Amino acid sequence: MSQSGATVSQECITAFNELKLAKKHKYIIFKLSDDNREIVIEDASSDPDWEVFREKLIKATSKTKTGAVSKGPRYAVYDFEYDLASGEGSRNKITFIAWSPDDAGVMPKMVYAASKEGLKRALNGVAIELQANDADDIEHSSVLKVVSKGLA
Repeated sequence: MSQSGATVSQECITAFNELKLAKKHKYIIFKLSDDNREIVIEDASSDPDWEVFREKLIKATSKTKTGAVSKGPRYAVYDFEYDLASGEGSRNKITFIAWSPDDAGVMPKMVYAASKEGLKRALNGVAIELQANDADDIEHSSVLKVVSKGLA
């Protein structure tokens, strides 16, 4: 259990293992449940289109206690594939993305930040972690640079 009290649902671990071992998913987007007590799956897909995945993060919303809707943080895992510039073949890295847009509400950002480590510990096999705060941080070219360490 993380400091925020949010636990990781078993479905998150099962879906992650399906992504990692069976390659059933290309990405998984996680969110906090409405009561902020559990991390659950918002979306899991085999669609390899980075822009579709990126748009889902950018359009994510959270509700405040008063019921107002604003931009919302999310966690995501993406099986990122790239070709080496040297021509030595392709690689893939399971990448954990902590999406916390600068213009999201303060309370959701605090709860997501406090729950992140618990989820990361539950997902055994993540190769790269990326903190993203605006749309430019999750441009394909920006993520490629980080994931490939400049070798793509």
